[in-house]
Amino acid sequence: MKKALLLSLAAVGIMAACAAVAWAGEPGAPATTKMSVFDLLWEAGLIGLFIILLSVAGLALTIEHAFSIRREKLLPPDFVAELEDLFDQEDYEEVLNLCDSDDNFLSHMVAASMSKLDAGYESMVEGMAEAGEEASLMLHHKVSYLALIANISPMLGLLGTVVGMIRTFLVFASTPGAGPPELAGGISQALMTTVMGLIVAIPVMVAFQFFRNRVVRLVLESTNIASDIIRRFKPGQRAAG
Repeated sequence: MKKALLLSLAAVGIMAACAAVAWAGEPGAPATTKMSVFDLLWEAGLIGLFIILLSVAGLALTIEHAFSIRREKLLPPDFVAELEDLFDQEDYEEVLNLCDSDDNFLSHMVAASMSKLDAGYESMVEGMAEAGEEASLMLHHKVSYLALIANISPMLGLLGTVVGMIRTFLVFASTPGAGPPELAGGISQALMTTVMGLIVAIPVMVAFQFFRNRVVRLVLESTNIASDIIRRFKPGQRAAG
């Protein structure tokens, strides 16, 4: 969880640093030509507002995943130890009660397999696999929203660039001899939306890759533990034990 929180803080830091670089005035520019952050955001227009909203959503999802997608939630060590003790005691009814009372990735697979205990080992393995695939799909679907934000943000930035350039050419076409002051608005929008889209996309994509790798690792570990537990019901295995 500490790594995830550090990742969240790093994402905020990257966004703040990039914003500072993007919004900083030229070193030799007079003080009167500097614009405030609000002025620069205003130049980004409605598209810039959507990018800001996406950044808030990305940060919120990152913080939420830092608390929900972790070992203590998906694969609690105490639950694993208690589950193995119950299997050693062959108290299968209490195993089902424990799985019903503790909602985690491993409990879903074990409960699904134990519900088919009377159908035989192959049915137990099949039930475990189906429950694991379903739970894994839900977790991957959950973190996929970060990838969606990371992909949409630069596309919105590109849209803002196109809109800004169209705005600039329209001013140039309608105002013969238009100078930099008249063209600055469209150019500012084009550049600001591009920068804002990248500022949001880069840290959010890093967060997505981090949590996706964590999901893959925890799913694999949970599947291995569940397989080891269920393997004792394999024909010939119990007799050998």
